[in-house]
Formats: sequence, C-alpha cells, structure tokens
Amino acid sequence: MNTFKILISTLCLSGTAAIAQTAVKDSVANNDGTVTIQLKTSAVCEMCKETIEKALAFEKGIKSSDLHVESKMLSVVYDPRKTNSIKVKTAVSKSGYDADEWPADMKAYERLHSCCKKDSAH
Repeated sequence: MNTFKILISTLCLSGTAAIAQTAVKDSVANNDGTVTIQLKTSAVCEMCKETIEKALAFEKGIKSSDLHVESKMLSVVYDPRKTNSIKVKTAVSKSGYDADEWPADMKAYERLHSCCKKDSAH
C-alpha cells in the first residue's frame, strides 16, 4: 500500500512539474521581481483589446497588460508571488478569448460583440 502511495505521489509531482515548465516557457523575469509573459490571443479589434485589458486589471497580482491588436499578442506583467501564467490564461479565456493553447470559455465567447468573434469579417 505504501508503494502505491509513493507511486501516485511521484506521478502527481511529475505532472505538476510538466505543467509548470509549459506555463513559464515564454516568460521573462524582470529586475523588479515581476514576470512578463507573451500570449497569442484570438482578439480582432480595439474592443477586444479593451475587454481583455479590463478583465486582467481586476485579477490579483497582474501589474499591467497590453494587447497589440494587429499581431494579437498580449503582454502581461505580473507578480509571481500572487499569480501565475495559468491563472492569466484562465482569465483571458474567461473573458471570451483564446490564450495560446487555452480555448476561449464558450459562454463568455457567446457574449462577445459580433465584431469580436474569431469569424468576424475583419
């Protein structure tokens, strides 16, 4: 039984390490102790920029965010003691947009203005 518990613990820790490595692969540590990450989003217009940046402004630990609409790249600066890249991606997803490999939350996506949807004619 103890061997089984050790095996399960090892597997859980391995999975957590793999998630952590994936989550921080595109991050940069800043001199002030913050971390900056770049995420590819599904944003298509200035309204999308406003929606995403406003949503992230309310997330604990996020210092700033800036979406470049033309490239769809979102730059987020956060305090790693208070949040992490997984929580950032989740917040973007819950605002209705894709964040790298994380798909948009479908309920939030459906609430977006028609010009903000991926299939809009931009």
